Amino acid sequence: MTDPVVLWLDGGLVDPAAAAVAWNDHGLTVGDGVFETIELRGGAAFALTRHLDRLERSCHGLGLDPPDRTRLSGAVDAVSSAWGPSGGRLRITVTSGAGPMGSERGDAAPTLIVSATSMTVQRDPTAVVVVPFTRNENGALTGLKTKSYAENVVALRLARAVGAGEAVLANTAGELCEGTGSNVFVGHDGVLVTPPLSSGCLAGVTRALLLEAMAAAGQPAVEAALPVGALAGAAEAFLVSTGRHVQPISHVDGVALPAAPGPLTERAARIWARAYADAVDP
Repeated sequence: MTDPVVLWLDGGLVDPAAAAVAWNDHGLTVGDGVFETIELRGGAAFALTRHLDRLERSCHGLGLDPPDRTRLSGAVDAVSSAWGPSGGRLRITVTSGAGPMGSERGDAAPTLIVSATSMTVQRDPTAVVVVPFTRNENGALTGLKTKSYAENVVALRLARAVGAGEAVLANTAGELCEGTGSNVFVGHDGVLVTPPLSSGCLAGVTRALLLEAMAAAGQPAVEAALPVGALAGAAEAFLVSTGRHVQPISHVDGVALPAAPGPLTERAARIWARAYADAVDP
């Protein structure tokens, strides 16, 4: 059975089976574009304003003109309404449009795609592996959510090959950075620690919301640099993302952590649920 899809492409809802972009769209040929993945809850996009703000930052970082916010919000509303009240994943993709066969852009209008597909939030404990690649905390794409995801594809493929649910990367300084599609929190000396944005990790929306909620609850987590080896030596750890919320890490490189979930992870999950279970656009 084919999973349901709702698709908006450059102006309106279209049949996904008949939809197409130009063969020379730079999002296809050189990965020149940005995207956001947003949780759909009850027919509404969760934390939409934060995701659109980050989309605009990513566009500016690539030198792209971001989509008109009113037009984009209308596309999101159209897709969300057509999708209905069930949970799902809404993705916004912006590319630089058709261009020449090379890195230089042409003068075509950007391509805008908004889609909805199914999604189940992954809350069960998962294993991770630390892969032998690094994030470049000084790179041109650092901090941007771009379509240049081939490195993540390779890293996640390595993780899946050994039965792990996520791959974790260090940065060039040997510090813990992030997962391929998640941010990492570590229980370190009784305190929750997450890598700072200076590590090169993406400024995750879930990460930011959890940090805010924990601070408001009087039990803040700390942003601090940790050696990548601190993950394997942690008493507990977890991943956060749109599709995970707070997901305990059970094993690192095949070795079980002492607790999954541990008490700090359970507390973070409770705080998240209290703060955002009924929220729409925090």
